[in-house]
Amino acid sequence: MNMSKYKNPYPLDTPESTLFNREIILHKKFLNRLYTEWYKQLIRRAEDCPHGIFLEIGSGGGFMKNMFSQVVTSDILDLPLVDLVCSAEQLPFEDNSLSCIMMLNVFHHIPKPYLFLEEAQRCLVPGGKILMIEPANSSWGRFIYKHFHHEPFDPNADREINPGNPVSNSNQALPYIYFERDMKYFNEQFQKLQLNEIQYHTPFLYLVSGGLSRKAFLPPFMHGTVNFLERLLSPLNKQLGMFCTVEIEKR
Repeated sequence: MNMSKYKNPYPLDTPESTLFNREIILHKKFLNRLYTEWYKQLIRRAEDCPHGIFLEIGSGGGFMKNMFSQVVTSDILDLPLVDLVCSAEQLPFEDNSLSCIMMLNVFHHIPKPYLFLEEAQRCLVPGGKILMIEPANSSWGRFIYKHFHHEPFDPNADREINPGNPVSNSNQALPYIYFERDMKYFNEQFQKLQLNEIQYHTPFLYLVSGGLSRKAFLPPFMHGTVNFLERLLSPLNKQLGMFCTVEIEKR
């Protein structure tokens, strides 16, 4: 793959597009280090989950399986590198069978997230967790997503998006809508689920990496420097963090 250009030549909702993006994540060193850190964070949080199946949803563009071999990978697209093709809104698992559900930038693409949460509530064992990393509704995050990102970010929108296009249809504010703005709805509708934590983080690393569409703005050896700067500024993560980690547990 010619990594000198990052323009995806495929329609966004095709398997070829997801595989193209996966190659970028694997080979672009700055971005790869960031994804590795995010996966480590999810895996670390999953370590104290009870016995059961570990499931990753929306696995096609990533490489969690390389770091956590026991995870069952899944995607809504029929991709050669996943264990299971399924929708997050209809999980093919028995009641009380999943130990943990992990997701990286997936929740905001689910057309009806409440159906996913119903399925998670059904499938997780008591003490099991949903762990996700998603766009954050911070002042800095809103500015970047609204002005410099191709996906919409609408914190005032409804609790669902249009179906049919699993990648191009999205609202990056859906995690904020479900787990902050409409917490009353969440608590009423999903009484077996409790929100343990929302942690804002990563104000600069993704931007500096260039993401999936641009060259990195700094060489890979500067990753540690930017990471150190982010740690210094961590008290301001609620205002600056572009991403958030959400941890939900089944009672």
